[in-house]
Amino acid sequence: MLNDILKNKKCFKLICGAGNEDVIEVERLVALYSLAGCQLFDICAKENVIDAAKKGIKKSGITKDRYICISVGSESDQHFCKAKINNSNCTLCGNCKNVCLQNAINDLENKFSVNNTRCIGCKKCIEVCPKNCIELISQKTDLKKVLPKLINKGLDCIEFHVEGNENDIEERWKIINDMFDGYLSISINRSKAGDNDIVELVKKMVNVRKPYTTIIQADGVPMSGGKDDFNSTLQAISTADMFLSKKLDAYVIVSGGTNSKTLELAKLCNVDIDGVAIGSFARKIVKEYTARDDFFENKEVFNKALDIAKKLVEIYI
Repeated sequence: MLNDILKNKKCFKLICGAGNEDVIEVERLVALYSLAGCQLFDICAKENVIDAAKKGIKKSGITKDRYICISVGSESDQHFCKAKINNSNCTLCGNCKNVCLQNAINDLENKFSVNNTRCIGCKKCIEVCPKNCIELISQKTDLKKVLPKLINKGLDCIEFHVEGNENDIEERWKIINDMFDGYLSISINRSKAGDNDIVELVKKMVNVRKPYTTIIQADGVPMSGGKDDFNSTLQAISTADMFLSKKLDAYVIVSGGTNSKTLELAKLCNVDIDGVAIGSFARKIVKEYTARDDFFENKEVFNKALDIAKKLVEIYI
């Protein structure tokens, strides 16, 4: 059970991307990492993406102890936004296309455009645009309408990305609690408010639930896990330490800059995390294989990717 994984501090969660609607990539990533030993998969809150994840689990041949988590959030959270390019200002420098880890930038007829299916709102394209012609557009979601259909697909966990004003957060948290009786995860970082405010908010959210049915996902620097070093994962460990020191009745896992060094750093800092969620880094290290059309058919290609994925997962389980 999911509780056993968390209780034994062996939770490895693969983040496919809260905004990643590419069902082909999701199926391949889930199949690969399931076979590598990953048990929890964080995916976009779309029916077809849930179907793709389940298909990936089935294709791995391991269906026992495999769990699906969907991510939802406020309208302002970057995880649920898509990049948009203003071509009237675009100089076609190509910086955005070169930096996009999701291959979400298309170059057609001397115009750059964003593939919303693949875009995850990471803002890397915005950071390198010399003309400031890229912006993030919010994808509005009515939880009361969307959640019942998604829950009926069969879910083990719902993750709520906390950002925005407190009234909106509390309202959405209540909607999720009222509709779903499984595990809930709170993904939160320190970039938008002071530590005391963040802790008090999370404490309120945890206290309305039964003990240890909540996961606090300490999101160090969201979507920053491209590098494999201590510095990239430092904020995740620091944020987790802050929550662990409060001794809340919740499990604490880390994300946001996580990589193969995260557990090592946690141990060096005596931060006793219950698990890790890895997205950008986990996807990046197998990307050259999962992007191939013959990924499933070519056993040599699949096994090379599997060796890489196993080495990462085995660090944590």
